[in-house]
Amino acid sequence: MAYESVKLERELIIDSIYTVHYYDYRNDFYFPGEKHDFWEFQCVDKGEAVVTTDEGRHHLTRRQVIFHKPNEFHDLMATEKNAPNVIVVSFSCHSECMHFFENRVLELSDSERNILGLLIAEARHCFSSPLDNPYLEKMEKRPDIPFGSQQLLSLYLEQLLIHIIRRYTFNSYSASDGIYDTSHTESALCRRIIQYMQDHIHQSLTIEKISHDNLIGRSQLQKLFREQYQCGAIEFFSRMKIDFARQLIRDNDMNFTQISEFLGYSSIHYFSRQFKKITGMTPTEYATSIKALSERTRMEHR
Repeated sequence: MAYESVKLERELIIDSIYTVHYYDYRNDFYFPGEKHDFWEFQCVDKGEAVVTTDEGRHHLTRRQVIFHKPNEFHDLMATEKNAPNVIVVSFSCHSECMHFFENRVLELSDSERNILGLLIAEARHCFSSPLDNPYLEKMEKRPDIPFGSQQLLSLYLEQLLIHIIRRYTFNSYSASDGIYDTSHTESALCRRIIQYMQDHIHQSLTIEKISHDNLIGRSQLQKLFREQYQCGAIEFFSRMKIDFARQLIRDNDMNFTQISEFLGYSSIHYFSRQFKKITGMTPTEYATSIKALSERTRMEHR
């Protein structure tokens, strides 16, 4: 038999990556703006943000992403209502299809958010530089980068962009076709339990109570969360509570004692220990770091 190879065309190619960042901003944060000769997108993971570009002012909420073409001015301002978590990825790409993203504000599907999550996770494997420093101009590679990490980073970004273009331009393409669609990776039971945790975020839950209230055995519950999230149910709930605490600190409406009581911790000391265990910082250190970030921006642009 005479086999013939099939040449596969690459319609979107990432040439290089400049930054991959994930920021927690205070509700008074303001970045006065910049422009550069490469692409960038800003995606609101939580909260709200206002972005001004050459085309006007855009109010972004959770799941929304805005793209900036090369040499387009863009700034970012947190809203006083909800302090945002923002993902910023900047990269070089000269593929013709990138015209699709010009002057676009889009909403990510569940599968696209999942791919973006993989991109952020791989960036942590690839770079030694912290992902939460918005003033970092060059990402430093780890000396012990895992095999294939750099390639995966490029592939995840290419996959994300291709996925978005196909979903918005081809009616026959459904987001549910994506291999990272959460309908395949996250069961209805998991979603129900997570919603239960969100509804009880102000309480102190035990594994027994979660199991009892959701009609699931303790061992089955633990197995479910370890398979889906690589941690136990209580650890997942603890991280959820601390994530909410970080949001409350950035909103700047409560002191640490009030936040501790609001989230059902037995004492401010236990809250502080849990906060440091999960974030690597005490609540005071975290509040100081995000306050310093806001003040540094103001000082540098006076």
